[in-house]
Amino acid sequence: MSLAASTESVHVRAPGKINVYLGVGGRHDDGYHALATVFQAVSLYEDVIARHADDFSLTVSGADDVDDVPLDDRNLAMRAAKLLAAATEYPGGVALEIRKRVPVAGGMGGGSADAAAALVACDALWGTGLSAARMHELASRLGADVPFALHGGTAVGTGRGDQLNPALARGRFDWVLVTSEHGLSTPVVYGRLDTLREEEGALADDPPLSLDVPIPVLQALRSGDPGQLADTLYNDLQAAALFERPDLAQTIDIGIRAGALQGIVSGSGPTIALLCADPEVAQDVQTALRRSGQEALHVHGPVPGARIIV
Repeated sequence: MSLAASTESVHVRAPGKINVYLGVGGRHDDGYHALATVFQAVSLYEDVIARHADDFSLTVSGADDVDDVPLDDRNLAMRAAKLLAAATEYPGGVALEIRKRVPVAGGMGGGSADAAAALVACDALWGTGLSAARMHELASRLGADVPFALHGGTAVGTGRGDQLNPALARGRFDWVLVTSEHGLSTPVVYGRLDTLREEEGALADDPPLSLDVPIPVLQALRSGDPGQLADTLYNDLQAAALFERPDLAQTIDIGIRAGALQGIVSGSGPTIALLCADPEVAQDVQTALRRSGQEALHVHGPVPGARIIV
């Protein structure tokens, strides 16, 4: 393969996500947990710019906590670029520039969005021409949330969350996201869930431990009614996240008192997602949270997955 590419750089934008439903099974011998989840991509984005280079390099800007983002092979975007190069026998490298907007270690899949964006950007830059199925397969090897960041919209994820089926979501859902200065480690939160289930068996059975996405969640999304969706929001990891960060419960309470329909920990946290009836209510909730000294962002979903920006 020649060092292709008619273009000098490719700019790709990929969304962060929230889990409107997250059911977590027991821990397997490989350390992973089986999941049943409903993702929704929201209008908080990561931007990745890929440029030709002889080797692989990475720079990060945009977020206050970019110092916490690794610049080596621990970074999913770097791993994505190298995986694509190996899979297609591309002989060159790439200089990746990441402009972050999704909170680092916030439970919103920012690193996964970077990886998805890097795959799309490098494929376009190098002219490797991967099929959608092959791109999905590579994304699955990088992490459970990466395939969804490729596709966006709303989807049901099973397995490790990487086996996707699109879910119909009508209309627009408005969310206020409350970010946190300090992230939560995903392995720590999953470990805490395992411990809580061992110590307090009721957590595994109330509600019953199930890897089936409840029909009411999907019906609420199809209806486009935020009130119906609010009644079905659920996250198995929430108890564990609140154990590690009890202050997050107060954040949910402030949001609901300000008019939000319901609040939930996003993924493994610590970002809180507050569902609102419409954009005007979301603005009121955002204002109230900011007055309480918290960083709050008004976003909406669903939005598309990783896309080239011209």
